Amino acid sequence: MLNFRLPVQYLHSYISGCHLERRARFLKAYEFTIDKPLEYVYTGKFEALSPNWVHETADLLDYELFVISKGPLYISYQNQDFTVNTGETLLLPPGQPPFNLRRGFKPSDCSFYWMHFTSRHPVSLVIPDDGSPETLGYLAENNIRLLIPQYCQTLNTEKIIVLMKQLQDAVRSRYDRLTIDYMTTLVMCEIHNQHLKQFNLGAPTKTQRQMFQDILDYIKCHIQENIRVSDIARSFGYNEKYLSHMFSSIAGVSLKRYIMKAKIDEANFMLTDTNMTILEISNALGFADSHNFMKFYKKLTGLTPSEYRNAFSKRMLFHQ
Repeated sequence: MLNFRLPVQYLHSYISGCHLERRARFLKAYEFTIDKPLEYVYTGKFEALSPNWVHETADLLDYELFVISKGPLYISYQNQDFTVNTGETLLLPPGQPPFNLRRGFKPSDCSFYWMHFTSRHPVSLVIPDDGSPETLGYLAENNIRLLIPQYCQTLNTEKIIVLMKQLQDAVRSRYDRLTIDYMTTLVMCEIHNQHLKQFNLGAPTKTQRQMFQDILDYIKCHIQENIRVSDIARSFGYNEKYLSHMFSSIAGVSLKRYIMKAKIDEANFMLTDTNMTILEISNALGFADSHNFMKFYKKLTGLTPSEYRNAFSKRMLFHQ
């Protein structure tokens, strides 16, 4: 059985990467202090049984995170209607009666992962002005705060979902409370990092940032092919060495490594959220055969695809 216990030093290392890039532009967000982990309440996965499903009306007494795997989700809270599409997240804060009722306002055939949690510290609502110290929200050396937008598009939804699946597996396996709290915090760290990466306005120029985003889009659109760095360079009309250097300076990882990781993330999603066979998945990801896919997968993860699928074959499918 897979062991997803996370050492405290691993979490601290992960959080230290949760830095705030200067001159970032933010919308409404919530600032969490995490010198102590967030407190897990409950989590699960929901799949609408028909296109006529509407989110029920219910009280919200803690923070609720939605990660949409198939959208849109239509939900209303505190006099605001939210339409949350595939690959987006929504964070709702707790409220006081009568302003703590969330409800659906339109039918939808959607599916999403959800998580309820609380904070051991007061949470600040951040609505910053561009370029001000409040926009930054943190000191550069402060690594114990997370800035979570109420609503945002993720860079890598599958990675967030994998972390939530690991959390759900830990809950089902009755891990100790502290481990589960740290895993809850890791989910929010990942959202924090993905959000900030979209606003990394450091050294890269506007053209380079656009090219970086175009490369991400290219990889996503061609994930079913055998993508090579030379193919991407040729497609964009740039020198392969220059393109690789530019990409790694922004992403913090080589372009080749990112492509491999994107394949793994997509494979993990197919393994846990579809009934596709290993052969079908290998074909969908551009591998010559299932043997090459399984060899590639085990080299990068230490597991066979079947071992990974079996580890997450049983998960909570209810939503409260």
